[in-house]
Amino acid sequence: METRKVPPRKDGRIIIHFDYDCFYAAVFEAKNPSLKSLPFAVQQKQIIVTCNYEARRRGLHKLQLIREARKVCPDVIIELGEDISRFRDASKELYKFIRAYSWNGKVERLGFDEVWMDVTDMVDYNMQLLNPHNLAQSFFQTSQDDPMSGFNFDATALAGHPYPVEYTSQQQDLVVQDRLTLRLHLGSHLALYIRHALEQQKGYTSTVGISTSKLLSKLVGNLNKPKGQTTVMPPLAASDHGLGNAQLFMDTHGIGKVPGIGYKLATLLRSYITQRPPDYETDLVYGGKPEIVSVANVRNRSSVNPAMLEKLLDGPGSPHGIGYKIWCLLHGIDDTEVAQAKPVPSQISIEDSYIRLDTMPEVLRELTTLARSLLARMRIDLLAEDGVDEPAGVEDGGHEATITTSTLKKWLAHPKTLRLTTRPRQPLQPDGTRVRSFKRISHSSPVPNFVFILTESIDILAEKLVRETLVSMFHKLHPEKSGWNLSLVNLAVTNMAETGGDSKTARGRDIGSMLRRQDDVLRDFKVIEEDDVEEVPPSRLTGLAHRAHENGRVRDRSMRKDDVPKDPNIKVVDEVEEATPTNVVEIINDGEHDGGGTNGSMWQDEQEDGEEEEEEIRFDSDLQSCVDCGMQLPTFAMIAHRRFHAPS
Repeated sequence: METRKVPPRKDGRIIIHFDYDCFYAAVFEAKNPSLKSLPFAVQQKQIIVTCNYEARRRGLHKLQLIREARKVCPDVIIELGEDISRFRDASKELYKFIRAYSWNGKVERLGFDEVWMDVTDMVDYNMQLLNPHNLAQSFFQTSQDDPMSGFNFDATALAGHPYPVEYTSQQQDLVVQDRLTLRLHLGSHLALYIRHALEQQKGYTSTVGISTSKLLSKLVGNLNKPKGQTTVMPPLAASDHGLGNAQLFMDTHGIGKVPGIGYKLATLLRSYITQRPPDYETDLVYGGKPEIVSVANVRNRSSVNPAMLEKLLDGPGSPHGIGYKIWCLLHGIDDTEVAQAKPVPSQISIEDSYIRLDTMPEVLRELTTLARSLLARMRIDLLAEDGVDEPAGVEDGGHEATITTSTLKKWLAHPKTLRLTTRPRQPLQPDGTRVRSFKRISHSSPVPNFVFILTESIDILAEKLVRETLVSMFHKLHPEKSGWNLSLVNLAVTNMAETGGDSKTARGRDIGSMLRRQDDVLRDFKVIEEDDVEEVPPSRLTGLAHRAHENGRVRDRSMRKDDVPKDPNIKVVDEVEEATPTNVVEIINDGEHDGGGTNGSMWQDEQEDGEEEEEEIRFDSDLQSCVDCGMQLPTFAMIAHRRFHAPS
């Protein structure tokens, strides 16, 4: 029989999990603090998506119909929360606030209202500063550069609640001996410090969990809501004396409540344990009692082991080793790292749900609305100040003209993939009922380059995106002309390719460094100055070609194979058109290509069906004409090109 050996534990990290209390309601309360003492709820469609604790005390709850909520609590104050941009902006602001305390940058956001923070380095640093003979009067240093920045605390005591509740603070000598206990004490005091700062400076309360993994820290925070914090205390691992606290804690959870075990996996596990499919239409009720399948029910089943779980849960889309991963989660073991804070999101997604969406005019209207919201979010989340002023106009003050400037914007990243997702409703059955379905279908396509044009309005770009891209994507998902009924539509951009620039804002190709290396790139091209060749004015050259111009004059003849240096990055062709400022830029960029294709939608790789993909860079087909010189350039290069026309 396959071994049921308990996986080894790695409890060297200290991880804090923040969960903002009643987040949607808290966003409104931060703007209007008087709402905190009143029953307050946030509405989307015809239901309550969240309500504050005063409203909950009066009988309101999530997913309650508005008409029922008003019957239960007639004086409830309800605000419409259809526009989620305010929640997204607040989440981004709070994330930056928490991230500012991190030393290692390991701060990961989950949804709008949850954040993990790995504080292992901060805790270990402050462990070295402790006086083992006077732990009760300790100081936690929150800045490596400033020894006076921090707070006083009692290292012998735990801040907040412990799990299990029977845990009591150890005697000082025992705390010193148990290094993990002492490190968790430090982590709990840091969590309390950040949590109070979040409330005092931003007006948001949060519930916090502290443990040695993302899994345990997220789950344990649920024990003392709201405005509480809980720490899973040692011993975490099982011993000869019984189960460890980590396993005891996990065993009490329903299988579907474990992060990492989603809807499909939980359904398979429930069905295996109960030997019957779960009845979701009646909320899993059998005999008048909810059907609860706990972690303990699954873990203690003698037939359950990693190999059996792999066989049960393996299927299309399942990662390799899914059985062992779930086996670890059942034992409260999660070694996944807290993700490094990123300057840009991994994706931007906009969606809406519908009672009925089944005609093409309605679909076009909703796609336009979603596209407009998506483009607006892209400009908020992916644009930054370029740090270079562009001449915007001339003002005559009476004596001499002065040039006014406007700061340029730059894209921190170019998403490469556009994804359209829908959730069709199942057709009606003969008895008039409809089978519930959570299945989504998706189609992806390259992001068209015109969406990055900042000189066009969002409304114009949204209509163009729908007309030229999204309609065809929709027809590939739903080729039939009618008969479909959608309950959800999602529009997202993914596969972010960060652009070159300051390492603090983006991790991509450094364009400035690329320009500085142009002399090396062009050194193999012998430039011949001929009397009968008309010199190309520097103002007619783009930024890249301008540097080539500074090294000599452009040759007015075709290149042949013998003229081309032996450089594998330069593509050799039999016939090359006459060298012009435009194709000089093409030559430069072909020589600069590093084969990584990291510039995302700035470049486009074209591949014919059945042909092997080539590492070749081509300019995008969307070109703009310069108003000063008439040169046609790709959209992303136009801003840089305009600087060469600016007065020095």
